[in-house]
Amino acid sequence: MSASDSNQTHATGWPADARPHAFDPLVQPELFRGVLTRRFFAFLIDLVVLSVPVILAVLFIAVFGVVTLGLGWALFWLVSPASVVWAIMYYGMTLGGPHSATVGMRVMDLEMRTWYGESSYFLLGATHAVVYWISVSMLTPLVLLVGLFNGRRRLLHDMILGTVVINTSVRAAISPQPRQSW
Repeated sequence: MSASDSNQTHATGWPADARPHAFDPLVQPELFRGVLTRRFFAFLIDLVVLSVPVILAVLFIAVFGVVTLGLGWALFWLVSPASVVWAIMYYGMTLGGPHSATVGMRVMDLEMRTWYGESSYFLLGATHAVVYWISVSMLTPLVLLVGLFNGRRRLLHDMILGTVVINTSVRAAISPQPRQSW
């Protein structure tokens, strides 16, 4: 491979290995209108979805402990690690699924895309959740104010991972793409 091969560009003028941002807030501001508010409510919905199975598991263990005269309560140590695994699997499967959105995001008409417009995938969805929780716990929830100061309404963990959250119906109206039925 020669030095001139590494400097090739596409017809668009971008280098062969670089991609432009797919969503421009100056050209398509409707993609980002109300995204932060919707993300907040989607987060609350997802907390309920995540909490219900954990609460049911805790109730089961409590009743099981009564029936087994206290021996079943030894299972309470599993609640914390199981909750973490459940949350990572939930975010990985939903954000990495065909809709690129959690249940809360789908209710609020949002979806997560990569900065160049592709759908999310399992590892990106799971990492998105982990980086979010680490950034909020280390930098306080005030780090979420980052979204107020950029046109794409991206939060710190979105910037780190190269993702963007947009309005689903607006994106579908702008560039309709066939959805997968599975």
